[in-house]
Amino acid sequence: MSEMRDPIESGVPDHVQYLHPLMKKNYGSWKRHDRPRPGVLHHVANSGDEIWTVRAGTQRQMDVYTVRTLCDIADKFAEGHVRFTTRSNIEFMVSAESKVAPLIEALGKAGFPVGGTGNSVSMISHTQGWLHCDIPGTDASGVVKALMDELHSEFIKEEMPNRVKLSTSCCEINCGGQADIAIVVQHTKPPKINHDLVANVCERPTVVARCPVAAIRPALVNGKPSLEVDEAKCICCGACFPPCPPMQINDPEHSKIAIWVGGKNSNARIRPTFHKLVMSGLPNNAPRWPEVAAVVKNILKVYKEDARSWERLSDWVERIGWPQFFEKTGLPFTKFHIDDWRGSRATLNASTHIRF
Repeated sequence: MSEMRDPIESGVPDHVQYLHPLMKKNYGSWKRHDRPRPGVLHHVANSGDEIWTVRAGTQRQMDVYTVRTLCDIADKFAEGHVRFTTRSNIEFMVSAESKVAPLIEALGKAGFPVGGTGNSVSMISHTQGWLHCDIPGTDASGVVKALMDELHSEFIKEEMPNRVKLSTSCCEINCGGQADIAIVVQHTKPPKINHDLVANVCERPTVVARCPVAAIRPALVNGKPSLEVDEAKCICCGACFPPCPPMQINDPEHSKIAIWVGGKNSNARIRPTFHKLVMSGLPNNAPRWPEVAAVVKNILKVYKEDARSWERLSDWVERIGWPQFFEKTGLPFTKFHIDDWRGSRATLNASTHIRF
């Protein structure tokens, strides 16, 4: 692994050149790993070499000043090597245990909490939101900031039954992905169509094909080519809005927040699972989203008290059952929580062949 691979013009630079020297030397040859404390990983190689990784939480969007601050810390305290995780944490590698404490102290003074390892609440994986997504119903980064402020103590400690992964998605496409707890925008009304603009802005066949339930069809309105929505079919997903902005679905009153629970990608202990809806209709209440934070903190509190060691949230729900989940958390159960979807093969528009 010490040799560079031939570059591909369209690819990124080879990562090998950026590895810490000890990681490069022992690549793929590790004897064991352990966690001396929350936020610190200890790696021991078969060669006897040791390296410590310190993980700190960062915001996903950073200015040049913040990037330089982190790089200055890396140069001064961490031998000049860093890496970012998929959940926007930053990790610093050092070759001596004596360097760990000064590094943690420097990160704390700069405002970057150390944690997110083991049985903790991880940093929230999230979409772009109002920053530059074309269809956001909320500010995903803002939700993450507000929620992690509330969950700071669970990030820097390892007191959960198992790791808890959270995600936030600014629309119902759910780019944030499956998670133990997912915060997802929920549109509750069909799109409002500006018929004067559709013909000039939208490629109508594309919009019709984009709808997953074939609820959109071409129409002639006031003598102009336009579109119409079958509101009985519409599931308010917002998929029509990106190719056709005149079909506005975001609404300050009717765009809400929903909480989903129990998703995971791992096949450890039980199979991978999709998260399920447990709370809907929460106010999209920027800038702190207190109602969303209250529900998430309540779910985590009950899970922490009731789950067995090493049970992921989905494992816990699988063991106690969904009725007990709603009873223990005190969340209201309604008819909308019943999963009675049976007709996907007949009704899901999975191709360009539209069925009306």
